[in-house]
Amino acid sequence: MDAWVRFSGQSQARERLCRAAQYACVLLGYSLQRHGASEAALRQIKELEGHFGVVRKLLRLGNSVDALESAKRAVHLSDVVLRFLITVGHLNRAMYLACDNVLWAGRAGLAPHLDQDKWTRRSFRYYLFALIMNLSRDAYEMGLLMEQEASGRRAKGGEEWGPGPGPGPGPGRAPLAALGLRLRLAGRVLRAHPPLLLDVVRNGCDLAIPLDRLGLLRSGPGVVGCCGLLSSVLSILALLHPWMKLKP
Repeated sequence: MDAWVRFSGQSQARERLCRAAQYACVLLGYSLQRHGASEAALRQIKELEGHFGVVRKLLRLGNSVDALESAKRAVHLSDVVLRFLITVGHLNRAMYLACDNVLWAGRAGLAPHLDQDKWTRRSFRYYLFALIMNLSRDAYEMGLLMEQEASGRRAKGGEEWGPGPGPGPGPGRAPLAALGLRLRLAGRVLRAHPPLLLDVVRNGCDLAIPLDRLGLLRSGPGVVGCCGLLSSVLSILALLHPWMKLKP
């Protein structure tokens, strides 16, 4: 109950709930269309999705300042690679949220002559760059953890993490064996670090959204709705259980 009280008191949590509802509407609309629903029902779902989108933009007013503050804190990280990836990621997120605020002003009637398509594309470009930085950060941290895991097992003399005394696999099987080894190691690392696993899955799901909106990889409303809903649920889970949020 205490976790839920903390969760409901955060504007970010309310925004994530609206996001989950918005992408649930996208998924529901796709499902209804597939099953031959009436135009009136589809129009109502589309309008409801739009309402949730406007509310989300309202809840995110000023969040670009928080993203800039996070970028300022990331500048002081000791790891050079993490410092670059996290700082650039937060800066792109700040620009994405700033564009989002401009779009909200246009839809609220404060900027009636705003080019909505132009600003929407600009917003999704910054969103895409931020996600690329986030996934690069995930890959870097996973690489560090995999190297630590492999070094520890080699030191213990366990499994096949070092060259064995017998003959190695044939030339054609060596790359496959190495790939299988890396995949097993990656799976073990992700299982041992739930915050990293959650971040990888969430960012991977989110990636489908700007790729589809920018026309770089068309996946359709069904995939977009499913990925958006899943990433929103994972974000809510991280808010309910702060230990599951990847740090720094």
